[in-house]
Amino acid sequence: MRYVRRGQGFSLLEMLVALAILALSLGALYQATSGATRNARSAEKYAYGVELARSLVAEYAQVPASGLSTQGETAGGFLWRVQARPAQAGSGSLPPGAVQDIEVAVSWTDGPKARRVLLNSVVAGVDRQ
Repeated sequence: MRYVRRGQGFSLLEMLVALAILALSLGALYQATSGATRNARSAEKYAYGVELARSLVAEYAQVPASGLSTQGETAGGFLWRVQARPAQAGSGSLPPGAVQDIEVAVSWTDGPKARRVLLNSVVAGVDRQ
């Protein structure tokens, strides 16, 4: 008489396969989570750069009629530059330099990449005594 014994539980090979599948699953989950965190950080920096550029346009809503060029850096490492120059004169009754083309550039580094926001607008040029 032969007695066939049915195994109870898992064999060593089945346990190794299960651990390998678990390791691959956890690795993929870790990569997805770190990618989402990285994207959220990049989006936060981009939003800050845009708001900084918008606030600079508002701050320099009036510039000298001769033009303006200034730059600076924030505590967070954002570099900014503001340039204003007289707009091309049309056939209007405005004095020269009353309308200025303004360009605001904000740049920062996001890991290995350099990022930049550029805003262009029109502001008032005034004579400052």
